[in-house]
Amino acid sequence: MRERISEVVERIVAEGLLLHVFSLVGFALALFLVARLLREKRAPANTFAWLLAILLLPWVGVPLFLIFGGRKLRRLADQKTPVRPTLPAVAAHPAEFTGAPIAHTMISAGAAPPVAGNSLRFLTTGEDAYAELERQIRAARHTIHITTFILGRDDTGRRIVRLLAERAREGVKVRLLLDAIGCLFTSGSFVRPLREAGGEVGRFMPVMPFSSRGSANLRNHRKIAVFDHCTAIVGGHNLAREDMGPDHLTQRWHDFGAVIEGPAAALLNDVFIADWCFATRQSAETLRAAVPDNVVVSRGGAELQVVASGPDVPGDPLYEGIVCMIQEARKNIWIVTPYFIPDEVLLRSLIVKSRAGVEVTLIVPARSNHPLTDLARRSYLGELDRAGARVLLFTPGMLHSKAVIVDDCVGLLGSANFDLRSLFVNFEIGVVVHTAADARAMKMWALTLAQQCRELKTEPPKKFRVLGELAEDLSRLIAPLL
Repeated sequence: MRERISEVVERIVAEGLLLHVFSLVGFALALFLVARLLREKRAPANTFAWLLAILLLPWVGVPLFLIFGGRKLRRLADQKTPVRPTLPAVAAHPAEFTGAPIAHTMISAGAAPPVAGNSLRFLTTGEDAYAELERQIRAARHTIHITTFILGRDDTGRRIVRLLAERAREGVKVRLLLDAIGCLFTSGSFVRPLREAGGEVGRFMPVMPFSSRGSANLRNHRKIAVFDHCTAIVGGHNLAREDMGPDHLTQRWHDFGAVIEGPAAALLNDVFIADWCFATRQSAETLRAAVPDNVVVSRGGAELQVVASGPDVPGDPLYEGIVCMIQEARKNIWIVTPYFIPDEVLLRSLIVKSRAGVEVTLIVPARSNHPLTDLARRSYLGELDRAGARVLLFTPGMLHSKAVIVDDCVGLLGSANFDLRSLFVNFEIGVVVHTAADARAMKMWALTLAQQCRELKTEPPKKFRVLGELAEDLSRLIAPLL
């Protein structure tokens, strides 16, 4: 009996000691992650949200942070060749541009300098975007480089894969880069026809099994298509039926993009090459050596700045550039975005500008495809509305366009939403338009959207006021993690 009792006591002591060791290890790991959080350049709200998760729910927060919490790939940022014009002659000094402070800000944060000599044409419907994409695919003579966040398992996706396979069989070098999460169901057998035709398909940061090259949270949200190194399509369009297609679709999302010819297209091609080689481990030097020296030629009068932002860039050029655009505004600020979850700096900058007499207009969908983000945005929209900004809700359908226009002279378009994930976590691409005529064309497009909107009503029904405010507060707390 004594031996039995002794065994039980020893087991209890051993288990207690083991639990104590686990607790100490967990505590040390939590402290390490907290120190890492405080070192990283994160939005304060994002840092606070992760701190709460790690300190209050360590058994949940610590594993989630290890899987999803990473923000920068320092090794990639250090090794990646900076995006620069192929020919120095096409680079223009930022002081020559209307938005010189904006250009300087983005350059200092890791973006390429502005380049002149581009042709720029906007794509404002999904039908136009698809028609242009198909036209460029059919016209390409040497290379087709496409990266997308979503390739739809639908008629649009199948038609694009079929077209790419057809061109690959004809000898055109086709490279298709798919985000492993966004294209979870279309990066395998769905694109087999392209592989069998001689095209190449890359998967960006697969997470099953988890890649050791970075966090599963770091997704490639860039949408870039480059043809023969000198013509590019960039914007918010995914390669899916809800974004684009040959025929009109009533429920199609309203998106925005542009066709670029000239030096800026060559810079977008360089961004694709960097992403492709990171995903496939091919040699960037080899792919860049295949780009003809005469590809960078003047195609028009647009002055553009290509801004790659994300874990592969040391700073946050898109975020800092948008902050600078807002703070430099003297007359008006127009923002078009599907999701509006700003950090405190962006929100306060907009509020101060509105109170100072600058016309601030924000256009968001009346109802987006993510109800949780709609709930999280409500308090931000209310604050802007009370500060005198005009908040417009787009009613015809899902608005997926992303743009910022300041003083009718500088514009920004690309793949980034006005939220913390796009500005601080995702791989994103933006193009700053420094030509006043093109910025005014963006403003005219935004005005057509405004005509299809209703103004925000900030007061909720009284019977739902308490419950609604509680839901808003909880959503705002977790908004930095969305």
